[in-house]
Amino acid sequence: MEIKKELNEGTIILKIIGRLDTNTAPLLDEELKVLTKSAKLTIDFSELDYISSAGLRLLLVAKKKFGDGFILKGVKEDVMDVLEMTGFTDILTIE
Repeated sequence: MEIKKELNEGTIILKIIGRLDTNTAPLLDEELKVLTKSAKLTIDFSELDYISSAGLRLLLVAKKKFGDGFILKGVKEDVMDVLEMTGFTDILTIE
C-alpha cells in the first residue's frame, strides 16, 4: 500500500493506493495519529482495491477523531460493497 498526502485549503487528503489490510493498516494508523483534529480529513479510495476489517477499524478511528470533518471519496464498487455490507455507509460521509 502507498499513501499520498496533500493539503488543500485546510483539508488533509490521504490517497490510499493498493490494499488496506492487516499488513498495511499500521501505515495508515501512523498517519492518522500525527494528524491534528483541527483539520478536515478526506481519504481518497479511488485507487484502493481491497479493505479488510483492519482497514474498517481505522475508518472508525478517523470518524471518531474528525467527526463530520471526515469524508471518504472515490470508493470503488468492490470496496463500496464491503462498506454497505458492514453498515459503514450509514455512519460515514461518502462522496
